Amino acid sequence: MKKTAKIVILFLFALLLWNVFAFGVNGGDGMVVNVDGDEIGGPLGALLAMLFAGGGTLLAALIMLVVGAVLAVVFAGVGIILIGGLGIGAVVLALAVSPLLLPLLLPLAVIWYMVSRSRKHRMVREQAV
Repeated sequence: MKKTAKIVILFLFALLLWNVFAFGVNGGDGMVVNVDGDEIGGPLGALLAMLFAGGGTLLAALIMLVVGAVLAVVFAGVGIILIGGLGIGAVVLALAVSPLLLPLLLPLAVIWYMVSRSRKHRMVREQAV
């Protein structure tokens, strides 16, 4: 598999070189940049093409950083508002349901009292012995 991959990569690189040297960019004329209808070719055209492409790439990277920062701030704010809203909703729900849970809480309170009372008496007996 490794040998096949090396051969395929070498073949593709050979095709690339053959395309560049045999046909060139724009039919063998080299790099040509069109600025306001004027064609600039040769080494200056290649230099301008790299300058414009690099400048556009740097500008795109800067724009992506700014957009990422803005989205992080917006999503953080939305998350805080969402968590606050969920908290308020949980409190409102607990207040609305609490009168309905009172019949369940009374037997629970009695059982809790009995268990704590027996535990207290057991601890007093252990200290006395």
